[in-house]
Amino acid sequence: MDLQLKNKVIIVTGGAKGIGEGIAKLLAAEGAVPVIVGRNEADNLKTQGEIEASGGKAWQVVAELTEPSECKKAVGAVTEKFSCIDGLVNNAGINDGVGLESGSYEKFMLSIHRNLVHYYLMAQLCLPELKKTKGAIVNISSKTAETGQGNTSAYAASNGGRNALTREWAVELLKYGIRVNAVIVAECFTPLYEKWIQTLPNPKEKLKEIESKIPLENRMTTAEEIANAVVFLLSPRSSHTTGQLIHVDGGYVHLDRALANA
Repeated sequence: MDLQLKNKVIIVTGGAKGIGEGIAKLLAAEGAVPVIVGRNEADNLKTQGEIEASGGKAWQVVAELTEPSECKKAVGAVTEKFSCIDGLVNNAGINDGVGLESGSYEKFMLSIHRNLVHYYLMAQLCLPELKKTKGAIVNISSKTAETGQGNTSAYAASNGGRNALTREWAVELLKYGIRVNAVIVAECFTPLYEKWIQTLPNPKEKLKEIESKIPLENRMTTAEEIANAVVFLLSPRSSHTTGQLIHVDGGYVHLDRALANA
């Protein structure tokens, strides 16, 4: 299926690694031009280089998205280079373990900036160009907003905010023909996830335990599977889909996890 994304300029925050990398590479494979926005230039350039080596197009902008001025600089750079923005993927963030007992006001607010505030800022800054192109926004969110996890109050709150903003923006932007959806991630194996699992006493056993609770095929979701959903939602092929929270999670959130061992 042709997703009709050829030469479409799509910003992907946190697009150098993990889920963001998967999205950027699939966009390029579909003929789009992903613009990787992230804090580490070496990581950005590595992914851009891999895309270009495979025959695709890509660009990158270095930005620390917790700083509003950096968000503005990044969107300005993209607009100056391409004169248009056709889509935005808000993806950058980290499950930083700021809990209720273990947290503080300062840590909580920093986490909200790491995980939620730049979603709002990037959408607002891209909006003038998205109005012109009738572009699309996809927010990457996490099951923590719905299931809880423990000891991650700020991240859970941020994802609750991401979900709410998805629905709110879908309503506000109807008049411009701008579609807004979210893809909800549960257990997806990324470099950050691997780093976290290695901090546990028995990482192999813990990973096996987690996988055993995922109803469909008892395995982790892949970054490619998340990317497949995101790229479809960005494309005109999903032209009548907006305000949706799409769970790509092997049934983790909504199916009885007892089914995994049935």
